[in-house]
Amino acid sequence: MHAFEYIRARSVADASAQLQADPEARPLSGGMTLLPTMKMRLAAPSRLIDIARLPDLQMITLEAGRLCIGAAVRHAQVAVDSQVTRTLPALAALAAGIGDPQVRARGTLGGSVANNDPAADYPAAVLGLDGIVHTDQRTIAAVDFFQGLFSTALAPTELITAVSFRIPLRAAYAKFAQAASGYALTGVLVAEYADGWRVSVTGAGPGVFRWQAAEAVLQSKATAADVQQAPIDEALLNTDLHAPPAYRAQLMRVMAAKAVQSLSCPS
Repeated sequence: MHAFEYIRARSVADASAQLQADPEARPLSGGMTLLPTMKMRLAAPSRLIDIARLPDLQMITLEAGRLCIGAAVRHAQVAVDSQVTRTLPALAALAAGIGDPQVRARGTLGGSVANNDPAADYPAAVLGLDGIVHTDQRTIAAVDFFQGLFSTALAPTELITAVSFRIPLRAAYAKFAQAASGYALTGVLVAEYADGWRVSVTGAGPGVFRWQAAEAVLQSKATAADVQQAPIDEALLNTDLHAPPAYRAQLMRVMAAKAVQSLSCPS
């Protein structure tokens, strides 16, 4: 690991100023991705700006049909928070299945979204639940935020402060997890809104994406059997040591059907 300076931010404004002053600085919250990357000398930030304890990044609020969760809220908190389990149980269940207990105890929503790992769970929730990413400078719709493999619309000095999710009529998430890491080999989130269905897929391609063919099928007939018939362009899916595109396509079908079968409504 290369040498770096550690600074505990006093506020969001202080963290923002520190990042603006030094483009080589990086925010630190859970550190589940950043610290291992630094240990392997794949990243060498000049400073780590610790934002994990900032109260403004720990809030969970419900307003105007959207659930807003602070960037420093940990996965384990999302999984058990009464407001999340009541208004968006699918998101609580998704958070409960991330990684292992240690990862859930340290990892944060903002860190996962900013990293945009192609096999992470949260991007499926942000895209599938019509999410908005709030930063210290602007708001970014999910459709504009995720831009491909480990790539987002964030500027180098921009800090995620919260993510808000539109409350669906009902939603569910199902994934086939890699045994060693808990990452999604393929995960599918299904959400029904008054204006239509949203189906997002993680793990199957180079980044999270909407499965619009499945959305069209669910719009006409919302059954598990029918969603499995939705067409898939296997040319857009990953091939690696874990699985070829055809296997991931089959997982998409199976996970989508499983999600539809377990659709849950806010209480």
